[in-house]
Amino acid sequence: MSDPLNLKCPGSDPQSTAMPALFSCLACGADIEVWSDESGGRCPSCDAYFKRMQLSDGSPLTPDEKLQVLIQYARKSGAGDAVILSIADIVIDDGLADRCREPRCENYGLSKSCPPHVPGPAALRNQLAHFHQAIFFKIDVPSEVLYSTERREVFQLLHEIASGIEDRAADIGFAGARAYAGGSCKKIFCHEHSQCRVISENGKCRHPRHARPSMSGFGINVAALFKTAGWTMSGTMQNPDATTTRTANVCGLVLIH
Repeated sequence: MSDPLNLKCPGSDPQSTAMPALFSCLACGADIEVWSDESGGRCPSCDAYFKRMQLSDGSPLTPDEKLQVLIQYARKSGAGDAVILSIADIVIDDGLADRCREPRCENYGLSKSCPPHVPGPAALRNQLAHFHQAIFFKIDVPSEVLYSTERREVFQLLHEIASGIEDRAADIGFAGARAYAGGSCKKIFCHEHSQCRVISENGKCRHPRHARPSMSGFGINVAALFKTAGWTMSGTMQNPDATTTRTANVCGLVLIH
């Protein structure tokens, strides 16, 4: 028998007077539904959270809030993690770029985004003077994936996240954001073509929306970035247990004004 103390008429509950309202996301412009009894809402598109007061009066995002929107976007898009770094944290090493040429990388000279078709470390150092911060992100995968047929898909995702952060940054007010990603765009996007159209025909890139310059060709010291971010580099076990899957990571960098 039911406890009589817990019995009550369903109609005795007070009727909610809360009403929904639609607002435009301050980061991406998508609709956010916020009920009148809620203090805020989360954008279903970019996952950014806003207080109702911000949405109601259209208060612009602060620079720090915009950077957090980009971090949320990176994670939602498939990044294992993402951090905000100072431009001063980016170490450029000419020797790393030289390794593309000697010992010769198999992708050397095959695309517009790899040496010798990129301006290299010196140009990047000059460029960094015009930026203030950067979004550094990574994708963690089992090591064997990078030696399998799935490798290309991982690097495609990497470039898509990098270009997506670049586009989103421009949308929220960081005009001129510039993305870099690991890997050769020729092997990633144009593996079915014998040559890069930009190089062979002086034509247009087949994948301008997603293909981004290689980090290696500009001498970006990835190990230093990992150390600053507090992450563990690939090639190490996440657990000393021998049965634990060995992980590897690929990464990208987006410069922000």
